[in-house]
Amino acid sequence: MFSQLTDLDLRLIRVFLAIVDAGGVSPAQATLNVGQSTISTQLATLETRLGYRLCERGRGGFSLTARGEQFIDAARALLSAVDTFGMQARNVGRKLVGTLDIGMIGHTPVSASARISDAIGRFRARDQSVRFSILVRSPGELEELLLNGRIQIGIGYFWHRVPSLEYTEVFAEDQFAYCAKGHPLFAQAGEVPPAEAAQHEWAWRSYPLPEAESSTTPQNVTAVADNMEAVAMLVLSGHHLGYLPGHFAAPFVKQGLLGALNPAQMRYRVAFHMVTRARQHRTDIVEAFIDDMKAAHPVQVLEVDE
Repeated sequence: MFSQLTDLDLRLIRVFLAIVDAGGVSPAQATLNVGQSTISTQLATLETRLGYRLCERGRGGFSLTARGEQFIDAARALLSAVDTFGMQARNVGRKLVGTLDIGMIGHTPVSASARISDAIGRFRARDQSVRFSILVRSPGELEELLLNGRIQIGIGYFWHRVPSLEYTEVFAEDQFAYCAKGHPLFAQAGEVPPAEAAQHEWAWRSYPLPEAESSTTPQNVTAVADNMEAVAMLVLSGHHLGYLPGHFAAPFVKQGLLGALNPAQMRYRVAFHMVTRARQHRTDIVEAFIDDMKAAHPVQVLEVDE
């Protein structure tokens, strides 16, 4: 077991995490740029230093031991703390120093991403030395990461409200009902009466959509999905109708593969939020970025010409 942490220990821990991230000793060769025998020796040295085995490797494949699973979190926390300390030591005297972890949902509209980039640009103009870490997850995962302190800010569509989190609307998008080229209604796209569309089979989201009024929610739902890519796949089959964000469907519409059923009547608006922990849990870095997000995001609606 470690009696005193050394630079060698830190290097060995980084090797171990590279192996974990790569999924084994052999795949880690490309990441670490050293041979398999060297990596195996370094891993064995770390295990000797610790006094227990971190993983099983060999003909049976790579797998973590129970202690190895627990060690991962401790190792990541240690290296994050070391990196943060190094950054702070190099930038003593600057107003904002540290790390900002941001989580976003996938397929954020291009115009919204541009405004997030604007907020980052505003933040970078401050007296700061902050390392950004950005990841993409589902809305539920983002809320969990916020509650666990793994990220400080989440940006996306959230269909419920966690009492201990704060939600600030930053932009909204319109979703329209679509059919595919092979669907019987495609020739009428643009002017399909809602009552006629209701007679056909629909693909719908598997999670609640409070923004979709009861009159918008179809009754004949024969397929559900938890993301827009899956809904698009079902609609493109030519068998289902479904709602998609205008910006997401636009390339398919341009190719003649999708058509909006009735953009004037069959649509609903979705609000996207920036989510943070309560004010007492926020750092100066988070507060500064929130201010820059608000300055860059007077709430706007992302519309696509149909």
